Amino acid sequence: MAGRPQPEGPALQLGVETLLNERLDWLRGQRVGLVTNPTGVDSTLRSTVDLLIAAQDEGGFEVTALYGPEHGVRGGVPAGAYVPSYTDERTGLPVYSLYGPTRKPSPQMLSDVDVLLFDIQDVGARFYTYISTLSYVMEAAAENDKQVIVLDRPNPLGDRLEGPVLEPERSSFVGLHPIPLRHGMTVGELARLFNGEYLDTPADLRVAEMRGYQPARVITTYDQEWVLPSPNIPTRETAFVYPGTGLVESLNISEGRGTTKPFEWVGAGFVDGPEAADLADDLNGRGLPGVTFRAMFATPTASKQLGAFSGGVELHVLDPAGYQAVRTGLHVLDAFRDRFPETDWREGSGCRTQAQTCWIDTLSGTKTVRAQLEADTDPDDIVAGWNDDLAAFADTARPYRIYR
Repeated sequence: MAGRPQPEGPALQLGVETLLNERLDWLRGQRVGLVTNPTGVDSTLRSTVDLLIAAQDEGGFEVTALYGPEHGVRGGVPAGAYVPSYTDERTGLPVYSLYGPTRKPSPQMLSDVDVLLFDIQDVGARFYTYISTLSYVMEAAAENDKQVIVLDRPNPLGDRLEGPVLEPERSSFVGLHPIPLRHGMTVGELARLFNGEYLDTPADLRVAEMRGYQPARVITTYDQEWVLPSPNIPTRETAFVYPGTGLVESLNISEGRGTTKPFEWVGAGFVDGPEAADLADDLNGRGLPGVTFRAMFATPTASKQLGAFSGGVELHVLDPAGYQAVRTGLHVLDAFRDRFPETDWREGSGCRTQAQTCWIDTLSGTKTVRAQLEADTDPDDIVAGWNDDLAAFADTARPYRIYR
């Protein structure tokens, strides 16, 4: 039986493995806090929490606190739901919520630690909130004289840049800093970028680098087991499409939450059988690389279109290296708006009331995308308009990149 493609060159070693194998002296004599979730594992799926606790005696350090982002340390909290602080039954350690009343660690939360480790798998999209948590952790560490060590992990989308660069006035928890929607950096590289460009007071930062990571090849040679980083990113294929179909959250159609294909299927109850087939034909005729659309029906059990038997399309990414997620997402929005008059901005998102900011502005990081879609601008013209900003960001990011 054929296995998954293997990378050329040395096997990938994750940041947590580099820390434990080569850099354990970084922790000697320190009280250690860990920001993590279920993706914090080594290459054999052993939890970073368990690995650190087992290494305490050898390394001469003590793990004193855990910190949970959106979805919590153990991953048992739905998207957007309040994450409480509690005591972890498995370890007896306090778990402080970074997705509740505060999203930045308070001085009290940091009183029993000297160094904060960050070990969370990102998916390469600006509006995925773990990198905002990283920024807030670094900000709090700088304010409270704590060190931050990022245990680096692959960006499953590689190093390609896509999408608009966030306008500073659109800063929110789903996009704090002026980076592209598909940012093309690892969490360690982002930490270096945030520290050098965007934080008022830089943190005392170290990055436990990976070994054998090839950003230009990872999208086709990724050989790590996939641990879902949140309930609606169950597979690596979901991550491929997420930077684009995540924009569907701005509309009143379903982005697949409450189905077996979150973000890989989009649809609505007002789309019938023939219309779904025509929608697939429309999207397949737009010359979008690396993807094929197929008519598919689902009944979402959560979120938008709840309980409605819905027609739509499933995205099949056949060539991940060539696939352009954000461009494709814009074409999906354009096709629904063009073909179905029932399509509208999501109720309660601020767009229908002509609010200054609505959800598509927040997700895209700019008001321009909404205005262009409402003016029926060709999605490819919208994409072309991002080129100068992407080139400028590439120049800004270059000194902070670790991997070539």
